[in-house]
Amino acid sequence: MPPQPPESTPSSSPHSPLAPRVAWVMLLALISGFALSQAFRTITAIIATGLRAEFGLSAQALGAFAGAFAFAFGGMQLFMGVGIDLYGLRRTLLVAFPLTIAGSLLSALAPGYAMVLLGQVLIGVGCAPAFLVCTVFIARYFPPGRFAMVSGVAMGVGGLGMLFTGTPLAWLVQHSSWRAGFGVLAGLAALAWLLIWWQVHEPVEPQHAAGAPRESIGSAVRGFGALFLLPHTAGIMLLALTTYASFLTLRGLWLGPLLIERHGYSLVASGNVAMLSSLVSLFTPAWFGRMDPGPAHRRRWIMGFTAILCGLFLAIGVLHQEWLDVGGAIAVGLLSGYMVLQYADVRSTYPAAMTGRAMAVFTMALFLGVALMQWLTGLAASLASAHGVDPYVAVMLAISALLAAGVLSFRLLPAPAH
Repeated sequence: MPPQPPESTPSSSPHSPLAPRVAWVMLLALISGFALSQAFRTITAIIATGLRAEFGLSAQALGAFAGAFAFAFGGMQLFMGVGIDLYGLRRTLLVAFPLTIAGSLLSALAPGYAMVLLGQVLIGVGCAPAFLVCTVFIARYFPPGRFAMVSGVAMGVGGLGMLFTGTPLAWLVQHSSWRAGFGVLAGLAALAWLLIWWQVHEPVEPQHAAGAPRESIGSAVRGFGALFLLPHTAGIMLLALTTYASFLTLRGLWLGPLLIERHGYSLVASGNVAMLSSLVSLFTPAWFGRMDPGPAHRRRWIMGFTAILCGLFLAIGVLHQEWLDVGGAIAVGLLSGYMVLQYADVRSTYPAAMTGRAMAVFTMALFLGVALMQWLTGLAASLASAHGVDPYVAVMLAISALLAAGVLSFRLLPAPAH
C-alpha cells in the first residue's frame, strides 16, 4: 500500500482568503512572469535561421538548443515545488527569476554556441516557477469549482508572450539580429520581476503566525515520492510528456523553418503565421475551462482531442500542402487550449494534501516532454536529411507517433477512481 500523504502541507492547508479583486491583481502580476516564459520558450522558431547562419548549426544542434530551455525548466519543477511549499510563492519566484534576466543577457552577448546554450539553461531555470506559482495560487485562493476556468484564463493571458515571438520579433530580427530579441526580452523580464515584487504579497498563514514548525525539506521530498507510488500517476504523466510538447515543438521550433524552407516564406511572413497560431491559443484555454465536463467525462475529452491533434500532425507531415501547413499550425494553436483540462484532471485526481506537489510533477512532465520531443525531432530531421528524405516529414511523423503513444498510455494504464 502506498504511503499516505501528510495530513496537511503548505500547499493544501486552509489559506487566508483574499478579496476577489486582490486575488486577481496578484494573479495577473504572476502571469506577467509566465508570459515572459512563454516568449522565451517559443523564441527559437523565429531566431533559428539566424542561429544556423551565425554558428553553422545542424538540425540536431538546433533541437538541442530549443530543448535546453525545456529540460532546465522541467528538471527544476520538483525543486520549485519544494520551494513554494517551504518558502512561499513570492520568495521562490523572486529568487529564481533573475536567472532569466542573466541568461537572456548572456544569450544576447554570446560569442559562440556553447554560451548561448548556457544562456538557455539559465533562462529555463529562472522561468521554472513561472506557471507553477500561477496554478498553486489559483488552487489556494480561488474556489475549487473555478479552477479549470481561472487556469484557462491564466494560460490565455500568459500566451500573450507568444505574440511577441511572432511578427514583432520576426520584424526585429529581420531588421537587426537575433541578439536584439534576447536584449528586449531581458528588459521585459526585469519589468515583470519588479511588478511581482510590488504586487504579490501572500497573507501570513495562521500556523506560521503561531510559530508552528515548518515542514522539513526531507519531508517535502518524500511527499513527492508518494505521488509516484500511486497507480494512476504513470498514465497521467506519460500523456503529459506529449501534449504540450507537440504544440511547443511546432510553434517554438519547427514552424518558422518549415514555412521558410518548404514554401519559401520570408521571416516576417512565417512570423505572421506563428502570431496567428499564438493568437488563437490565447482564447481557447478559457473556453475549454468553461466547457469542462467534469471528472466523469473529462478523460474522454482529453483522449479525443489528443487523437485529433495526432491526426493533424500526420496530415501536415505527409500531404505537403501550403494551406494545410498554415491552417494546421493555426488549428494546433486552437486545440492547444484543451490541455487546461489536464491540469483540472490533476487537480481533481489527487487529495488536497498533494495538490501543490502533483502540479509540480505534472508541470515537470510537460516540460521534460518538450525537451525530449524537441531533441528527438531534431535527431529525426538530421537522420532524414542524411538519407535524402524531407526532414519536416520526419519531424511531423515523430510528433504524431509520440502523441499516439501518450494517449494509448493514458487509456490503457490505471485510471483514478473519481
